[in-house]
Amino acid sequence: MSQSDPIIAQESDQQINVEVCYALPDKQTLLSVRLKADATIEQIIETSGILEQYPSINLADSKVGVFSKLSKLGDTVHDGDRVEIYRPLLIDPKEVRKQRALKAKQDTGKTGKNKPEKNKTPINKKET
Repeated sequence: MSQSDPIIAQESDQQINVEVCYALPDKQTLLSVRLKADATIEQIIETSGILEQYPSINLADSKVGVFSKLSKLGDTVHDGDRVEIYRPLLIDPKEVRKQRALKAKQDTGKTGKNKPEKNKTPINKKET
């Protein structure tokens, strides 16, 4: 098929509806955008106007995704997809879990919880 084929021309003119989402701790924004089917995630974000609403967004440093799956700015999406712009993590989740476990261990040691009691008969032991 040649490039002048009407089927190919129709496919390149096809429009899709996509949502762009960005969330702060106190405010969430969801914008709807309609544009060409071959638009990249970066083009979708720029077209949405969200960068003007949130000048602090730096696409070079921000991770993006589609329905919670990490994607690249050059990827394309499908009709009905939700493009998400992720904020950088303030604290590494592994470090938070480690600190929480250490605190729980320290709290348990102070209160004596979870320590086996001495001279206690096991529950499943049958008396004869």
